Amino acid sequence: MRLLLGLLLSCHALLALAQPPDPFPEAASAYRIEIDGKPVWERQASRRLPPASLTKLMTALLVLDGYRPQAVATISRTAATATGSRLGLRSGDTFRIEDLLAATLLHSANDACRALAEHVAGDEARFVRRMNRRARELGMKDTRFANACGHDAPNHYSSARDLALLAGELLKQRALLELTARQHGKISALNAPREYRFTNKNALIGRYRGALGLKTGYTSKAGKCLIAYAERDHVRVLLVMLHGGERWWDAADILDIAFDHARQLR
Repeated sequence: MRLLLGLLLSCHALLALAQPPDPFPEAASAYRIEIDGKPVWERQASRRLPPASLTKLMTALLVLDGYRPQAVATISRTAATATGSRLGLRSGDTFRIEDLLAATLLHSANDACRALAEHVAGDEARFVRRMNRRARELGMKDTRFANACGHDAPNHYSSARDLALLAGELLKQRALLELTARQHGKISALNAPREYRFTNKNALIGRYRGALGLKTGYTSKAGKCLIAYAERDHVRVLLVMLHGGERWWDAADILDIAFDHARQLR
């Protein structure tokens, strides 16, 4: 009996050691940290939570499939009346796809996001079906999208693990990082004398050394969300936070610790 008990305790200890540690229990309801594409630390990484505007990264991925940056999209009445974060784009105005993508990723503009969805698929409902199909292809088992831009909805959720998968796919596209690493943006309508200026909502850009993206998000239900990506000395760190607390301070601290950890392993 003592031998059996000893074996059981040993197995339990080994299993505990095999589980990823949770060194940042107060940072977010769920998070995942990867160094050079490999998971290092996580907390409730498969928990289904509202992702807010982190959703827009899937919208961006579908736009980047067969990307034609100079293609032109027209702002529909539906897109122009999108709620939440927006630029105030006017119905009937036309914009280059690359400009709408910049507004979507930097300013989290729902009017630009909705216009992209309609341009790619004809309407948002068809676009959402494409989003869910692509999520399945990527192995995002704890994700379901109900809209293109991240509005809270009963069947709209994702997980830190799934969003890390999505981010990893997007990071193959250097064109995306060229957008998300910008501090400021400016777009102009092609058929009207209207210009829109905006600032990247990711406070790490331009302030945290090596930060290149990727996306912020917030709703009352989702709380403060963030997917941060940074590169230093050939080390790549990805951080996904869902329902975070002090998002910017915590993210900067976690990224610092991750880079230090990577150096110690070399």
